[in-house]
Amino acid sequence: MKKFTSYTWLLFIVLSLVGIFLFITPINTDNGIKVPIAILANTLSAQVAPIIHWFAFIVFIIAAVGAVIIKFVPEKKDRTLWDSLFRVNWFWTSMRILAVIFAAMYLFQVGPESFTSDNTAGLLITPDGGLVTMMFSLFLFAGLLLPLLTDFGLLEFFGSMMVKIMRPLFKIPGRSAIDCLASFVGDGTIGVLLTSKQYEDGNYTAREAATIATTFSVVSITFCFVVLETVNLNKYFLQFYGTIILVSIILALIMPRIFPLRGKADTNFNGTKPDAQLEDVPEGFNTFSYGLHSALTKAESNKSLGKVIGSGFKNVLEMWFAITPVIMAFGTIALVLAEYTSFFKILGMPFEPILAVLQIPFADEAAQTMIVGFADMLLPSILGSGIESELTRFFIATVSVTQLIYMSEVGGLILGTKLPLKIWDLFIIFLIRTIISIPIVALIAHIIF
Repeated sequence: MKKFTSYTWLLFIVLSLVGIFLFITPINTDNGIKVPIAILANTLSAQVAPIIHWFAFIVFIIAAVGAVIIKFVPEKKDRTLWDSLFRVNWFWTSMRILAVIFAAMYLFQVGPESFTSDNTAGLLITPDGGLVTMMFSLFLFAGLLLPLLTDFGLLEFFGSMMVKIMRPLFKIPGRSAIDCLASFVGDGTIGVLLTSKQYEDGNYTAREAATIATTFSVVSITFCFVVLETVNLNKYFLQFYGTIILVSIILALIMPRIFPLRGKADTNFNGTKPDAQLEDVPEGFNTFSYGLHSALTKAESNKSLGKVIGSGFKNVLEMWFAITPVIMAFGTIALVLAEYTSFFKILGMPFEPILAVLQIPFADEAAQTMIVGFADMLLPSILGSGIESELTRFFIATVSVTQLIYMSEVGGLILGTKLPLKIWDLFIIFLIRTIISIPIVALIAHIIF
């Protein structure tokens, strides 16, 4: 193996360990189990709470105005930072404009109640725990600190050892184990951001990136506590989380092998074909030594910390200007449909006979919650919290978490990135996950209760 300098070893070991601590290490806090990156984001959010919603509104305005103005500026051969921030097609420009409109309606309390309610636009942009306002803090730290996971060899090191597990079982690269772990222990949004960066850097194909983002971006353990508390079943946490893990693994085995994920292109972000031998262990190496060699080679290529920091700030700006307006626009629309129309209830009606056959008590009420989770993951548990049957409340809460795709957070986040997924892809994946989850969760619920 090539000899590397002490500085390269330090970059790999020290910075990778810091990355593991920040993004993957669970810490018990007064508000439940969190990873340090989430604690930092929460702390900053609390400090800037009085102004963060206005800051978000200004960012939305700049993002929308910039997207309109740049359409009249000829694109140069070399893509600039301004192109990265503002050069989007008319569809995404319209989403940025809608984000400004929806935010203004809530902040100035102008317009129909459906758009000025704390349960719709307010759920996203309120200064006290609003999702979009929280995302500004999370994106700041994630954008600056994600290179600790991606740029100094950690993914290469684990990728070599995990490929024999991840590739045959889930049809994804070994390095994705870190993405998956970051989602399970930390939060699904962190996993999506990490996956998006890896896709843009050419480390995942379109199919692999879509699979990881929609299959392993599981909600945090802390949010699972919130879901259980909503349905008043805290004493069943072990059974609840154990069921989620089991169903998630089953879904991870199935989803990459069927439509629509199976049909995604096996090409990199730039359209090239991946190197088929990239994960093969060369002669003279074993799995461990090759992983270590690849990690140190990666760390050696990123010796300029100033360049890495500059790239991190660019990531932050792209997340703020490109992703948060999309979450605001799609999230508000989905929540308005869920709270003020029968749209999702009507879509859930076909599930009533299925739940009746599976002997789920109050099948008619439970069926109404099966699709509404596409708007927000907590809505099914809120709607089902008054159902008398503990079995049914457990069933609703568990299915809602295993559905995974919801527009007020993970879904909106995916649409805001450059991941190869459209809104209809997300809904189809959500629907398939729901259909597969229902009988498994129903069986387990009957065993428990």
